[in-house]
Amino acid sequence: MPGQTVAITLADGRSAAAYLAVPEAGTGPGLVLLDERPQRRETADLFAAEGYVVLCPEAACKDFAGAAGALRGRDECSGAIGALGFGEGGRQALIAAANGEAACAVAYEPTLAETAAGLAPRLVHLAGNDPAAAAIAERLAGLPGTAVHVYAGAMPGFADKGSGRFDRAAAQLAHSRSIALLRRTLGPEYDLENLWEAHTTHEFVTRDVAATMRTMVAEPYVNHVPVMTGGVGARDLARFYANHFIPKCPKDIRLVPVSRTIGADRVVDEMVISFTHDVEIDWMLPGVAPTGRHVEIPLVAIVGFRGDKLYHEHIYWDQASLLVQLGLIDPKGLPVAGAEEAHKMLDQTRLANELMARWRDSEGKPI
Repeated sequence: MPGQTVAITLADGRSAAAYLAVPEAGTGPGLVLLDERPQRRETADLFAAEGYVVLCPEAACKDFAGAAGALRGRDECSGAIGALGFGEGGRQALIAAANGEAACAVAYEPTLAETAAGLAPRLVHLAGNDPAAAAIAERLAGLPGTAVHVYAGAMPGFADKGSGRFDRAAAQLAHSRSIALLRRTLGPEYDLENLWEAHTTHEFVTRDVAATMRTMVAEPYVNHVPVMTGGVGARDLARFYANHFIPKCPKDIRLVPVSRTIGADRVVDEMVISFTHDVEIDWMLPGVAPTGRHVEIPLVAIVGFRGDKLYHEHIYWDQASLLVQLGLIDPKGLPVAGAEEAHKMLDQTRLANELMARWRDSEGKPI
């Protein structure tokens, strides 16, 4: 939903402009964003997509209580209110948590390490290449309810998208950690497992492109890592699903779950996929004509969510094992296996180290 500029009244009676971003559901827990960066509205929209009603004062504001009061008075805000800030705003967020004004605080590169004790949980993100990071981390170490993460190699401003200092990997990890804290203390709770199940049902059972896309954010992406197939953005991804994925799945394709891990903003599925290679599988074996051979391989799906919608899928499998089973690679003399990989994943009692000739040499040697 598009954000809007609203007028708020601070604790001292002054009026100030603020940017309000509301989640698609129309209501949600509150989050005061203390951010003076040019991209503060984009950041507010991002956390609104995660399910929060976000209020960001447009000018420098140290009056968290006033901003929180204005947010609490809005019909869209339900439940507790947290604080999230960058730089000086990060410091103010930590103070708000220590004072009990915020239910929790997330601070990106706070200007100072506030060490006051407090009951509200706090999370601090620091750039590894920031000369001040070590001192701040040391001051906060062991402080009850405070978690500190230093991102090795990251420059100050590592979460500033569009800048030369932006570090995508560090920023994404920091965002996931932030969401974990916010979900734990503020909510909202989403049933990610059922959302993922609905998505895969549309992919493999009903084979419905439109329904598959409705489970995803407006601009999602999918990457099948071994062959780099998928799509970025709704248009390309819908094209991919309609022409190169759903109609290019073998008729007898089967997914056998092995394990599932559910986090605050992602699901990790470990499974065995089996099928008969009776169609050219664009998304997995592009350009390879059907061989008619049966295949069993381990597969891992790492699925990211924004709020109650899928944001991305990273899908991994062993392409060498797949090609061995199709007769396209001769495994002789190579450290690769065929369907045995899948069989051992399903039955851990199967022999290990069969590809390692030196394993036999160590029999009976002292440990």
